[in-house]
Amino acid sequence: MHPSPAFIKSSLARWGLGDGAKARLINYSENHTYQIDAPQGRFCLRVHRPGYQSARSIESELAWLSALQADTDLSIPRPLPGQDGHALQAVCEAGVERYAVLFEFIEGVQPTIASNLVPVFEQLGRQAACLHNHTQIWQPPDRFERQVWNAGQVLDSNGLWGDWRRTEGVEGTARAVLDRLDEQLRTDLAAYGMSPDQFGLIHADMRLGNLLVDGSRLSVIDFDDCGYCWFAYDFAAAVSFHEAHDIVPELKRAWLSGYLPVRSLSDEDVAAMDTMLLLRRMALLAWIGSHRETALAGHHRPGFLADTIKLAARYLDDRRLWI
Repeated sequence: MHPSPAFIKSSLARWGLGDGAKARLINYSENHTYQIDAPQGRFCLRVHRPGYQSARSIESELAWLSALQADTDLSIPRPLPGQDGHALQAVCEAGVERYAVLFEFIEGVQPTIASNLVPVFEQLGRQAACLHNHTQIWQPPDRFERQVWNAGQVLDSNGLWGDWRRTEGVEGTARAVLDRLDEQLRTDLAAYGMSPDQFGLIHADMRLGNLLVDGSRLSVIDFDDCGYCWFAYDFAAAVSFHEAHDIVPELKRAWLSGYLPVRSLSDEDVAAMDTMLLLRRMALLAWIGSHRETALAGHHRPGFLADTIKLAARYLDDRRLWI
C-alpha cells in the first residue's frame, strides 16, 4: 500500500516541514522514497515497508551511517533528527505503524548500464574498500542489530527476499539446474569460510540504482539492506540485474583496481567474487518473484530466468564465470 498524502504530510511535520513542502515519489522497491521540496530546502524522505525492518534494525543502520560520516570522507546519506531529536519517526496510518527517516538531499544522476561505468566502478571499488576497512575496526553500539546475508538467508525457502523456487517459470529443466546451483553454492560458501577478513558489515546493495554521480563525485545511497555478509558480495550487488552483460568482466577489473590499493584481497577472495555473483543472482530471482508489483521487478523480469540458467551452467562447469 502506498502512503497517502495525509501520511506524508504527518511524517514531514515531525521535522517541522509544513504545508509548503511538496513530495514526489522517486523510487519504490522495498520502501517508498520521496524527493521533498520545501521552503527550508530539498530533502529525501524514506518511508519503510511495514514488517521489513524493525525499529532497532533501522536505528542500527543510522548508527553506522553516523559513524561513517564521522570517520570517513565518503559521500553517503545524512539522516536528520526530527523535532524530538530522533532521526527515526513512527507514524500511523489506518492502524498501521510505518517508520520514516528524512535525509539530506544528495545531488546526482543514477548511472545506467549504458553509461561509462568503468571509472564509476573504479571509484566504487575504492569506496567499498573504505567501508570494509571501517567495519573491521568500528565498534557497534549496544543493541546493534542488522540482518545476516548468509547462504541460508538467501537460498532457503524462507529467505529474506523470498523463495527463488516460487518465481514464475522455475520448473522442469530450469528448476533442476537451479537446484544443482543451490547445492553447489552452499558447498562453495562453506568451503570459503566466514573469517573476519572475509565476512562483516557491508552495504549489500550497491547496485546502479543506489549510486549517484555528480561530476567527479560518486555517492552511495540507501543503506537499508546493509547487513553482515561476505565482503566480496558488495561487488556482486553492484552489478545487480546485469550479471550476464558482456561488460561485467571489465567492471570487475575496474572494481579491483580501485579496491586493492585500499584493502588487500587474497586470490581466494577474488575467486569468491564469482560465487557471490551467483548468490546475488539467486537473491534477485527470489526478489523478482516476491515483488511482482514493483516496476523494477517488471522491468528486469523478461529474460532474467533464462540468463540465470546460462550463468548457473557456466559456474557449475568450472566454478568460474570469466577467464
